[in-house]
Amino acid sequence: MTTVGFDDFVWLRGRELRRVAYLLTGNLTDADDLVQAALIKVLARWATVERAGDPFPYVLTILVNTRRTWWRHGARTTAVADLPDRAGIDPYELADTKLALWQALMKLPDRQRKTVVLRYYEDLSEAETARILGCSVGTVKSQCAKGIANLRRTRDELRPSTAASPGDPHE
Repeated sequence: MTTVGFDDFVWLRGRELRRVAYLLTGNLTDADDLVQAALIKVLARWATVERAGDPFPYVLTILVNTRRTWWRHGARTTAVADLPDRAGIDPYELADTKLALWQALMKLPDRQRKTVVLRYYEDLSEAETARILGCSVGTVKSQCAKGIANLRRTRDELRPSTAASPGDPHE
C-alpha cells in the first residue's frame, strides 16, 4: 500500500472533488467552499484516513455529509439560474439536450441528485454509494430510479422544440 501525503492527495484528486462538489451544489463558488470545508475536516484525521487505504471514498463521504449539513441548515443555494459560466462548462456552447439535462439535474431533490451524481457520474457501485450516503442499497436503487425518471421528465420539458409548427412562416 502506497501512502500519499495530504498535499499530494489534494493535488492529485482535488479536481475530481471540485467536480463532484460542483454537481452537488450547482455553482462554482459553493463547490469551492464545500471542498474547502471537507478538506479541513479530513486534514485533522489524515494519518488515520491514509492508513486505512484509498482516502478518496472517505473524502467523498465527508463532502456529501458536509453538503447535507449545509442543506439542513438553510444553505439551499442551488438554483437552475446558477448555471456555470466557468469551470470548463459553458451552457451556450452545449447542445440543447445537454443543457436541458444539466438544468434537470439542478432541479432534482438533494438526495436524488447526490445519489445520481455518485452512482452514475462518479461511476460508484450501489454498495459504495450507499456507504458514502449512509443508507441502504435499496435506498440507492430507489433514489436513482426516481432521479433518472425525474431527469428524463424535466429534460423533455426543458428541451426546446426543434420542429416548426404547421403554418409557421419561417418553414
